[in-house]
Amino acid sequence: MESIRTARADELTEVQRIEVASGAPFREIGMTEVADMPPLPLDVLVAAQRVGCVRVAVDEADRPVAFVVVDLVDGCAHVQQLSVDPGYARRGIGRRLLDEVAGWAAGQGRPALTLTTFRSVPWNGPYYVRCGFRELTGAEVTPGLIGLLAAEAALGLDPADRIAMRRPVG
Repeated sequence: MESIRTARADELTEVQRIEVASGAPFREIGMTEVADMPPLPLDVLVAAQRVGCVRVAVDEADRPVAFVVVDLVDGCAHVQQLSVDPGYARRGIGRRLLDEVAGWAAGQGRPALTLTTFRSVPWNGPYYVRCGFRELTGAEVTPGLIGLLAAEAALGLDPADRIAMRRPVG
């Protein structure tokens, strides 16, 4: 069973590799523009890692196989990126990373986890619903999440298929 820990600085290029690899399934459903998006920049990962906001799931040899990057948005722990190496998919690793972040958020006094994702991609919106998230609508979408969705639209992501979601941590 994989264990979860805070990422080390020397693992951040591996985190980028995992993010790129996790894009492959998007290519299989015709979303090549998403599959070809670059990973989070190294400077963003370094800044997050320095404050303990990059967690990795590691294999028996202590090599990262999945990761989550967390930020704070509107007082909540925001899942900026969650990626699992396709060779380790469907083992519950992503869910365990989300549970780890929920525990951290609760310990920080944060009320919830938030994220933005694709509504119609099976391993996005529907998956997060199974992990305890619900789609936010109307006035529930906070200013920070509105800003993130607008930034995603500016990158070319279809705003009609992007949603903000929330999972209480208490």
